Amino acid sequence: MANVLRIAIVDPNDATRENLKTVLLGLDTVWLEAECSRYEFFADVVEQTKPDIGLIAMDSDSEKAISLIAEVSSKAPDCTLLVSSASTDGRLILESMRAGAKEFLTEPLKDEDLATALQRVKRQQVGNSAESSVGCRVIAVGGATGGVGTSSIAVNLACSLAADESQSVALIDLDLALGDADVFLDTIPEYTLADVAQNISRLDLTLLKKSLTRHSSGVHLLPRPIQLEDGRLITSDSLRRVMDLLKTSFTHIIIDLSKSFGTLDMDAIQMADDVLMVTQLDLPCLRNVVRLMMTFDDDPSLREKVKIIVNRGGQDSGQISLKKAQETINRDIYWQIPNDYRVMVEVRNNGVPLLEQAPKAGITLSINKLADALCGKQSSDAAGGDSETKSRRWLNLWPAKSP
Repeated sequence: MANVLRIAIVDPNDATRENLKTVLLGLDTVWLEAECSRYEFFADVVEQTKPDIGLIAMDSDSEKAISLIAEVSSKAPDCTLLVSSASTDGRLILESMRAGAKEFLTEPLKDEDLATALQRVKRQQVGNSAESSVGCRVIAVGGATGGVGTSSIAVNLACSLAADESQSVALIDLDLALGDADVFLDTIPEYTLADVAQNISRLDLTLLKKSLTRHSSGVHLLPRPIQLEDGRLITSDSLRRVMDLLKTSFTHIIIDLSKSFGTLDMDAIQMADDVLMVTQLDLPCLRNVVRLMMTFDDDPSLREKVKIIVNRGGQDSGQISLKKAQETINRDIYWQIPNDYRVMVEVRNNGVPLLEQAPKAGITLSINKLADALCGKQSSDAAGGDSETKSRRWLNLWPAKSP
């Protein structure tokens, strides 16, 4: 189960149903899976869509609503039922609870009341299911400048995460102009992010899954648009709705950001749990890291998400030392990925992930361990280090020099 709760609603009153939908769309923690205007059909809707939560508005016919609560509770015991009514009559509340409702909400619904009820439902479901504690982790991968290997890391990190059968991974290419995640995976997608955005009004989990391209590694790709002008079809709202729906079905979402840090990139960063800032040990890259962090510092919660990833470490081309780099950016370096130009050229040209092309290479092992660290399977100190001494632990993973 993921962080977002899927909800189905029933309310024969068009006006109050629209108000309920408006409240739901304002919450990031839920996805409106289905809506129904007839009590008679709602039990079948719940059986077909299997939502986490069913919300029954009672005021159109309280007797039918109570019968419906009992019917849904019997047919779909895994669906948590909430009810709403403008009445505060104790008898009505008691009967709805006896029929199987878990929460009674007062109409007109307020955002904070519904959000609080949903939090209680989520805590209860987490307590009843070990799987629920996993949730969906969103990881945005951006670069301090172009050409630092952002897409390489995003794609191969996704493949490393997907190698664990207990995990499901979606990869979104948000570089709408020049993204190449599909090239890295040697796929020809049938649908793109623009296609999904165009159909956002009727988008559901089934349609979205059909729009994803599944790679043999297990990664599900949602690529950038084919035509440059189609990038305009993707809005902040459509991106958020796509993300909310993906969270209901995947344990991890990897977002390959563009180089511009535009509006959509910043939206993705706000939605992410981790932001991997890829840099190299040279002055232009480190200067850009400082500039970006000055922007992120305005939001303390955003700053805490950012993890500095040094790519192509160990080159003999006069790189700045790790110690000097950390002094320059005033941040610890979360991870170092060794340089292996030959392997990466082969990977790009063959369109296969590192796990398939070079499973024992130092760069592959490093990204695998990065995936483990992001999943909490090992500490960043043991993995990436924040000093020259810790960085020496990685020497055995770096490619050997040619004689």
